Amino acid sequence: MHIDKSPLPTLILHHPRICTMSAERPWVEAISVHEGRIVAIGTLQEARAALPGARVVDLPGAMVVPGLLDVHNHFVWAGRAELYEMFVPPFFSLDQVLAAVRDAAAGKAPGEWIVGGIWGSSLMGQLDQKARQRLDEAAGGRPVMLRDDSHHNRFVSSAALEAAGIQDGTPDPTNGRIVRDPATGAATGLLLEAACSLVEIALAKAMDATPHLDVEAAAHAIKRLNACGVTGMQEALTTRAVLRAVKALEDQGRLSAWVVGSVPVTEAPLAPGEAGEELLALREQFRSRHFMPDAGKIFLDGVPTSRTAAMLEPYLPDAVHGCCFRGGTTLTVPQLAKVLADSERRGIRVKIHCTGDASTRAALDAIDVLRSFNGPGLRHQIAHASFVDPAEIPRFAELDVVADLSPPLWFPSVIIEAIRSAVPQPLVDRIAPIRSLIDAGALVAGGSDWPVVPDPSPWPSIQGMVTRRDPTGRLDGALCPEEAIGVEQALRAYTINAAKATGLAHLTGSIEVGKSADLAILDTLLFDVDPGQLGATEVLQTWFEGRCVHGATA
Repeated sequence: MHIDKSPLPTLILHHPRICTMSAERPWVEAISVHEGRIVAIGTLQEARAALPGARVVDLPGAMVVPGLLDVHNHFVWAGRAELYEMFVPPFFSLDQVLAAVRDAAAGKAPGEWIVGGIWGSSLMGQLDQKARQRLDEAAGGRPVMLRDDSHHNRFVSSAALEAAGIQDGTPDPTNGRIVRDPATGAATGLLLEAACSLVEIALAKAMDATPHLDVEAAAHAIKRLNACGVTGMQEALTTRAVLRAVKALEDQGRLSAWVVGSVPVTEAPLAPGEAGEELLALREQFRSRHFMPDAGKIFLDGVPTSRTAAMLEPYLPDAVHGCCFRGGTTLTVPQLAKVLADSERRGIRVKIHCTGDASTRAALDAIDVLRSFNGPGLRHQIAHASFVDPAEIPRFAELDVVADLSPPLWFPSVIIEAIRSAVPQPLVDRIAPIRSLIDAGALVAGGSDWPVVPDPSPWPSIQGMVTRRDPTGRLDGALCPEEAIGVEQALRAYTINAAKATGLAHLTGSIEVGKSADLAILDTLLFDVDPGQLGATEVLQTWFEGRCVHGATA
């Protein structure tokens, strides 16, 4: 769908329950829109006085909220996964994964890549040399690359190892591991963290001839996000391919959302060759009205399921790591402080991936060092903040650091069950301390991390934040129920808080004069519904810059 390139509209949007997310005037019944921007809010009479003669559009549904923002996603990758790749849910057994590969191979030419995911982290212990041989058979000898549910690890076939130049004697890359059979030393096909990039490079070379596929993937993903009520986001690992796809979408008039890009400022394990001066210099070339590549990205650790997250307490003992393994960070505190200082000089706010409590402490320490020398600076983000030592919680507010949380990664799920097999139980039982962070004054923003999770909708995530239960109903029990928050707090995490976190608060995130007319029209009155039903909220219409970009209008 191409967006209308005619002048932005002038009209009045009317509904008896418009929730503005503004303390000044929390509820209104009309919004005056001129050339896509809000010029007045209030009663219908006030709106008409601001725009005499303007057309009045009566909005459907139970309530209106600001367009939502997703503080952390990889929407181009997600669109690619949905349009062109094989999907397996993370609760599939190994036999089911291999059966899906066999089905996918039936439609592929000899030698054509099979790419997909997201196999569950709980399978990691089964992915040995025998499993790789079974994968080879299922794929008919084709190159296969399957991402796990964290997107930090890969399971690949023999042909994919060969395409990547990985042999039994190939050394492990920095911050990555080629898992090998303990008896023979042969690569099993399981790749952890930076080792994944070896196969990703080989795949990228095979796909170089089809850059238009990324544009269509981006268009598909934006349409999916608009359908969830999302009108703004931070793309969390903005490579050259992502820069090109988003700019092309803008040039075609199909970018119906505000997008902030996060360019790697250090070498990223999952985006080889995508950091450095040359990439940073490209930012202005790709900047547009709706696309702002103003943020940076750093991976300070990996993920707990593969024991690559940096933890303060040891992981549970296993045969590979022994009894006292804690993981580690990719940078020291002084190194990180220097990178952040260099980034601030360029005006770059950095999103720092930290899933372990030791990496979270290191990130806060580095920002503390930076502040002690330079004073107040840019608002950086700690992405995921899954494990946070209680002593560190007040430091988020003290240092003005955003807690970028992806609820689907921590409410009861297959991922959590896999984490329990690696991380001591008491730590898992205090994962994602959202209420504690909010009570301490931290800015908490919500994101999906799509396609690490298969659904970008914020509504199940909001339900999970309020109930601390699995919104799908697949798993019983509540995880750390004392950290549950209210509906209004959860909605703030996906509206005004996310806008502040991404640097978009001057444009969107609340319904206020001067901002873009970005709205989500809901079938549910969020504050009256059973919290266990929040995830079923349907977005009837989504408006971006005063135009309806999802749903039918009268």
